[in-house]
Amino acid sequence: MRRDYEHHLAECAQCSARQKFHRGVDVTLFVLTALSVLFSVFALAVVMHIKPLEHIAVNILGLDTFDMYHMLVSAAIAGVCFSVIAFALVLMATPAPAYLSGIAAERAKLLEERLPDALKGLKPR
Repeated sequence: MRRDYEHHLAECAQCSARQKFHRGVDVTLFVLTALSVLFSVFALAVVMHIKPLEHIAVNILGLDTFDMYHMLVSAAIAGVCFSVIAFALVLMATPAPAYLSGIAAERAKLLEERLPDALKGLKPR
C-alpha cells in the first residue's frame, strides 16, 4: 500500500504540494521548539549570572533578593522544562527528523557527484 501512496504522490501535483506544505510545517515546528530550548537555557544562564537584577528588586520593587532570585530561577527552569517537553512531543509527533535526514542524504549525493574524479576514489574509513 505504501507503494501506491508514493506512486500517487509522485503523480498528483495537488497531493504532492500539500505534502510539501505539511513537511514545511513539521520542519518549522522542529526548528522553533529547538530554538525555544536554546533560548530558555540562555535565559536560565542569564538569570544565574546577572547581579544588576538585585538592585532593581531591592530598590525599585521592594523585594527581598532571595525571593526574587528563587522566583526568576523557578520561572527559567519551568521554561526549560516546558521547552524540552514541547521539543520531545514535536520529535515524536512529526516525521521531521526523518525528512531532514533524507534531505541531507540527497544533498550529500549531489555534492559527491560534483567532486573531481581524484577525490571520488577516496572513501572514508
